[in-house]
Amino acid sequence: MKVKNRLVHILAVLIALPLIATVAPAATIVVMQTFDYPFVVGATATMPQKISDQSDTVGSVTDASGRVQGFIFKLRDGHFSNPIIEPNDTGHVTQGRGINIKRHAVGEYLNGSDGTFHGYKLVHPDFVELDVAGAVDTIPLGINNDEVFVGTVTLTDQTQPAFISARGTVTTFAVPEAAATFAYQVNASSQIIGYYVDISGVKHGYTRDSAGNLTFPIDMPGATETMLFGNNDANWGVGRYIDAFGVTHGLFFLTPDSIQTFDYPGATFTSLNGINKLGQVCGYYVDEAGITHGFLGKVNRRGSSKPNINVPVTPMKPDYPSTQMQGIQAPAW
Repeated sequence: MKVKNRLVHILAVLIALPLIATVAPAATIVVMQTFDYPFVVGATATMPQKISDQSDTVGSVTDASGRVQGFIFKLRDGHFSNPIIEPNDTGHVTQGRGINIKRHAVGEYLNGSDGTFHGYKLVHPDFVELDVAGAVDTIPLGINNDEVFVGTVTLTDQTQPAFISARGTVTTFAVPEAAATFAYQVNASSQIIGYYVDISGVKHGYTRDSAGNLTFPIDMPGATETMLFGNNDANWGVGRYIDAFGVTHGLFFLTPDSIQTFDYPGATFTSLNGINKLGQVCGYYVDEAGITHGFLGKVNRRGSSKPNINVPVTPMKPDYPSTQMQGIQAPAW
């Protein structure tokens, strides 16, 4: 099956004004645990995506055939869920993207007959369909403890804005002149973090406040691409960037004016994808054999790391465009 070109930005991830900034107190990530999902034989990639305030992790695992399934890992007791496969998944792709303190998880699955993506919410053991009205593709990427969730959609006019769904109302928004905008996580204050793809195909980070104002671009100086994936209730952020030599590094910040680098020891690729209110982070790294492993860590605010002292951050800018759409089409529950 050939997936449509209009989703190139989505599938690429499934795998500024000058500012003189002061150096924040040095911080680093202390690795707590590494793991590989145990219930898929021949897994080539274990990719944690988000970590809840209860320390539950949701993510995806890929097997040797390329099939993708979701999973949940409970740090407190060390137990993994069975593979998460949405019942309507006919394309062998079910991604685990977001999780909250109630262990409600969101993600997307692939319709193999037409190549479209559809959202779901897992309230164990039940799946609830999450499709934005009028959208061709709906991809939820994060959910907070108030059941507010965010993600990206492809519309019939081929545009790809981000969205936030709160109390039955869906609002789409996009970074001005972006080819695609992704909302990856929303915290308790309705602050959103994510990234966008500019008209040249380059990825940049952004944030959105509760009033709908955008701050962009958020880039690591010298990076060729910067992607932001997670925030917590203190609005600390995590993500990754690609340097001028093509190496991918994890990034984290307590404030966007002091982005710092984290590389898993000995890895060829590191990504930080989620962070909770305890400062626990989840992510993954690629070893020299090309196998992707998950890991959990914690921010040490007094540690030693690589501070970024010249991050460009623009002033707040309004959303463009901002529209109200009908609510998610889902049965009552």
